[in-house]
Order: sequence, then C-alpha cells, then structure tokens
Amino acid sequence: MLAGLSMLGPFSIDTYLPAFTGIAASLSATPVQMQQTLSAYLFGFAAMNLFHGSLADAFGRRPVVLTGIAVFALASVGCAMSTSIGALIGFRALQGLAAGAGMVVSRVIVRDLFPPVEAQRMLSQVTIWFGIAPAVAPLFGGILFDWLGWHSIFWLLVVIACVLWLVNWRWLPETLAPEKAQPFHPGPLLRGYAQMVSSGRFLALSMASGIPFNGMFLYVLSAPVFLGEHLQLAPTQFFWFFLCTVSGVMSGAWASGRLAGRVTPRTQVRWGYRVMMGIGVVNVALTALLPPHPAWAIVPVAIYAAGWSMMTPVVTLLLLDLVPERRGMASSVQSSLGSVANGLVAGVLAPLVMHSPLALALASLALGATGLLGWTWVKRRLPGA
Repeated sequence: MLAGLSMLGPFSIDTYLPAFTGIAASLSATPVQMQQTLSAYLFGFAAMNLFHGSLADAFGRRPVVLTGIAVFALASVGCAMSTSIGALIGFRALQGLAAGAGMVVSRVIVRDLFPPVEAQRMLSQVTIWFGIAPAVAPLFGGILFDWLGWHSIFWLLVVIACVLWLVNWRWLPETLAPEKAQPFHPGPLLRGYAQMVSSGRFLALSMASGIPFNGMFLYVLSAPVFLGEHLQLAPTQFFWFFLCTVSGVMSGAWASGRLAGRVTPRTQVRWGYRVMMGIGVVNVALTALLPPHPAWAIVPVAIYAAGWSMMTPVVTLLLLDLVPERRGMASSVQSSLGSVANGLVAGVLAPLVMHSPLALALASLALGATGLLGWTWVKRRLPGA
C-alpha cells in the first residue's frame, strides 16, 4: 500500500511521455508547450512537497494522503478531458501539487509504525517498487496510446488513483498520536523550516542521499544521446538500459532490507558508498580507455544504482530521526531539496556533459563523491556516533 503511494508520482511523470507527439497533434501544441506540461507538473510537485509533511504533522497522516489522492484523481480527469494545451498544462500542475503527498507521508508512516531496523526493511521494500515505476510507466503509456489514444493514459491514472484511495481509506491507520500534532501556524512552521535548513547535519544527510542519486539520474536524463548517439542503440533497444538500472535499484534495496539489523547503519552506508565510488572509478577508466559499447557502459550504471539504493533507506531514517517531533516536515524538506538538485542536474549539468561519454562518467563520479563528502562530515556528528 505504501509502495503504491510512493510510485504514483514517478509513474504519472513517465506514463504519458510516449504520447507526446500524439498529444501535440491533437491539441495543436508546439514542442515548447508540450515541455511545459512536464515542467508544470515538476514545479507543482517540488513546491507542494514543502507542505505535505507539515500538513501531516498538524492534521494527521491519513487525511493528507486521502486528500492528495483525491485531488490527483480529479486532476487526472481534467487532463483526460482537456481540449486545449492550456487546460492540460493547468491540470498537470494540479496533478503535481497532489502527487507528492503519498511519497512524502509514506516514509513518515513507516517510521511512525516501526522501530529503526524494521523501518529500514519496510523502506527497502518501498524502494524496490519505487524503482519499478519509471521503467514500466512508458510501456503502459505506449500500449494505451497505440490502442486507445492519449486520453486513455490519463483515464488509467484516474483508475489507479481511485483504487489507491479506496485501499487507503479501508486499511491505512492514523499513525500520528493526537498529543504529537504540531500547530499549523506561520510562526511555528517558519521556525521549523528555519531549524532544518540551518542545520548542518540535516543538510549533510540530505546531500548524502539526494546528490548521489543524480549520478544515476544523469544517465537517465541523457538517455537519448547516451544510448542513441554514443552506444548506437536503436530506440527499441533502450529498454535494456532501463531494465539494468531498475534491476540495480531493486537489488540494492533488497540487500538493504537483508542487512537491516545485521550490520550497523553506518557500516551499510559505508558499503553503499564503496560500491558507488568503486564502480564510478571503473566507469571512468573504461570510458577513457575503450570505445563506447553497451557491454561496459550500461552495467556500471546499474551497479552504481545498487550502491545508492543500498544506503539511501538508512540515510533517510537517520534524517527523520533528527527531528522526531516533525518527521513530516523533515520528509518534505528532504524531498524538496532532492527536487531542486534533480532540477539543477536536468537543466544545467546534463546539457553540459551528455555529448561526451567521459564527461558523463566524470560528472557521475563527482556527484557520488559530493554525497560522500556530506556523509564523511556528518557521520561523527549524529546521535550515538
């Protein structure tokens, strides 16, 4: 159930991408306008992520989740019935505002319900399913577009949202104790946000989990150039890259769940970084010494993804436990900081390096090393260090 909440956001980002051309022709939209349907979603997603957790700290986890899913379903109906590109952009923005509620609040619910070791196992399972969403979404979108037209993609999102709403309405417990509710007033909210963004430990933990993710995400963003131009793969062969990458995410998350309680959290994070840094160096060496080839260009990205997903559930729990009284807000701020980093990589870094395989490999290694720098600084400053 919680994995379904986490999957909704990334699934709705990628499902309609195969229909871009068809939507543009149907609504007489330009490529720039079609790009705005994606940008509007991402901006709404990033902006509202700041508040989902605070709302959950004040009014409870359950009302925020159910309201977010309901608004997402209504926005999806609006997208499916749009007859102009302006309406589609507006409803996509509304989708983005609502889609992050499940992802942000589900992490908090896990920590509310379970002690650290069990919470790590549960977050690892959620991460496995979270990794599946970007891989299968374009497949579903492409099939529906070919068979039933682009409107059917958004009707699929309506159906998924309605099923999620019913399941959560029936089985999701309220995990926030009434005495732990926080006031939803400007003063306390601003003080809470200021406390987190001014905390070196909080920012370093956010850096340790969010920035290394972009070492993998950079290749996803650069996929058309990386796969099509550098590796000379046909579009029908792109799925091998996504299959390997998703397999890496799932393998690392599975390992994280298996290691929970068997090794210390710091040991697990250290192992995850060793995997990322080691394969990052190997990736740079292979790229510098050998001509581009799928056999040694795709596998390192998958192994890097495994290292990231091995350590990120641990770092997320450490971050939430820094402010146990405001776990919702902490999850919101972490998601927003991650969204900002993703946006900078997508808008600035990827266009600069995507045309050179060596530049891609070096940038990926640098992003992993930046996260390692944050972890190295913060690990001795955490409670119980």
